[in-house]
Amino acid sequence: MRILVATAVPAERDAVARAFPGPSTDVRLPAVALHRLHDGHGRRKHEHEHDLLAAGVGPALAAASTAAALTAAALEGRPYGLVVSAGIAGGFLPEAPLGSLVLADAITAADLGAQTPDGFVPVTELGFGTVTHRPPQDLVRAAATATGARVGTVLTVSTVTGSAERATALRARHPGALAEAMEGFGVAEAAAAHTTPVLELRAVSNPVGPRDRAAWRIGDALAALTEAFGKLTAVLESWDPHEQ
Repeated sequence: MRILVATAVPAERDAVARAFPGPSTDVRLPAVALHRLHDGHGRRKHEHEHDLLAAGVGPALAAASTAAALTAAALEGRPYGLVVSAGIAGGFLPEAPLGSLVLADAITAADLGAQTPDGFVPVTELGFGTVTHRPPQDLVRAAATATGARVGTVLTVSTVTGSAERATALRARHPGALAEAMEGFGVAEAAAAHTTPVLELRAVSNPVGPRDRAAWRIGDALAALTEAFGKLTAVLESWDPHEQ
């Protein structure tokens, strides 16, 4: 099975890569560049291929970049069997403290809809679109057991939360939310267009709410991401999407 791991920025991609021994090869596609992981002898990792993609910041660019990689693989006749959206995120306290890991059982676009006099209305209630993608439950359970991650909704936003008021409003609309990031829903939309399963894993670098850069722990979150993929790899490689 080929696995595509999509992060927002190169620092997150490199944190994932550190979980794998051996070198990687840059693979240039028409619209994106991949890091293809190899073992210590220059061969592709075991029977599985792991391609890492720094897809860009925000749901739109993440969707476009992920779709480009998925389409290239499909045209090659060797499609991916799983897409993983990974990176750092804001965590909703106290459920998702700094340094913790969160696995999405729901990948939800938190601000896709309309603001009305009666409050926010998601696009699905307007009669079209979707706002949530759900990763395979058995894979989420196995990954959570392996990594110790908390399981809950990961929100995708186009504007990062910077106030206590918005954090409270998001939790009121999404009581199961544990984390907030900017790419998961875009990655999931691209995966869904290719009928490819998706997983989202986040390491918490800061609390959702008022922006306090002095309280951010980006280095710790990136280290947690590396450690998580070291434990997650065996789960991903043993999972068979055809059994779903």
